[in-house]
Amino acid sequence: MPSWDFERAAADKGFCAVCGCDEAGVGPLAGRVYAGAVILPEGLELSGLNDSKQVTEKRREELYDQITAQADAWAVAWVEPQEIDEIDILNSRIKAMQLAVDALGKRADFALIDGNRDHGSRCAITAPHQLIVKGDSLSMSIAAASILAKVSRDRYMREMAARYPQYEFERHKGYPTKRHYALLRELGPCPIHRRSFLKKL
Repeated sequence: MPSWDFERAAADKGFCAVCGCDEAGVGPLAGRVYAGAVILPEGLELSGLNDSKQVTEKRREELYDQITAQADAWAVAWVEPQEIDEIDILNSRIKAMQLAVDALGKRADFALIDGNRDHGSRCAITAPHQLIVKGDSLSMSIAAASILAKVSRDRYMREMAARYPQYEFERHKGYPTKRHYALLRELGPCPIHRRSFLKKL
């Protein structure tokens, strides 16, 4: 379960505004990759907060509202599917995270970043930071950022489901399910599909 250990360790080093940052949507065949960044009041209790993949959709929506209401600062950013095809998903993921950190209403002087990569061939995390593998299940701030990113992306994919109903994005959110592949083979890609992800078709 997430704790405040990483945030407190950063504070002990003199950092005053520590944000967590995580992304959602690296694996799908369609849609944007999203990132969330959040600075929480130290010690804030959010019941049931965990890695967004471990939380039900209903609880994620509730946590999203609680986080955005109580955070010292929060932001969500994304990279469009066309740019993902242009610069690749690693660069896009990292770009989205740095954009989210930069968009915070209160400047973070240190960032806790989920994962083990902080740069690609074209983009890098430029804020002072620490990488934490499985950070969304270890750090409260990263767990909160994962909720912001996941809920924001799911809401976007529901909008895309209304725009392109034939692809059933509300069911699979763009992920590479059997049904999604079957629809792609039948219909071909739509404007939000990541062409670089469709090599198997």
